[in-house]
Amino acid sequence: MNPMPKLDNETILLAFVAVTGLAVLLQAFILLAILVSVRKATRSIKEELEDLRSAAMPVIYNTRDLFARLAPVVEDTVGDLSQIAHGLRVQTEEMQSSASEIIEKVRVQATRLDAMFTGVLDAIDRAGGFVAEAVSKPVRQLSALAASIKAIVESLRVPAPSPRPVRPHDDKDLFV
Repeated sequence: MNPMPKLDNETILLAFVAVTGLAVLLQAFILLAILVSVRKATRSIKEELEDLRSAAMPVIYNTRDLFARLAPVVEDTVGDLSQIAHGLRVQTEEMQSSASEIIEKVRVQATRLDAMFTGVLDAIDRAGGFVAEAVSKPVRQLSALAASIKAIVESLRVPAPSPRPVRPHDDKDLFV
């Protein structure tokens, strides 16, 4: 009995070759399994992409058609809005110009009216002073005349004073 086989170089080399062959064969099976799973995944992804494409492409085509139909309308609308904005700008400038002219004319007319009213009020003041003077002078004269008549009437109504005794005067007391 041979307790241990003899390990010579050939046996060791044969063992390494067998182990290497098995490792290469195992590696080939693993690579084959990876290839099969990658093919399955690729097929699955292709199917999903095809489903996505079949669902998305009509939407994309409809959107493209919609944009093709709407583009001229949008361009026309933008052009119309531009014209409206330009027209509004021109009208605003005209209104500002007109408003400025109207304000200036109102200011000129207000100045004229102020001058006219000032002249009228000055004339009324002078006329009032003239009328007051014209009326007050005769009224004062009539008042003085009435006072003198009253004084005459009162002096005629009073009884005559009694005569006073006359004293002889010296001429020396008289002063001339």
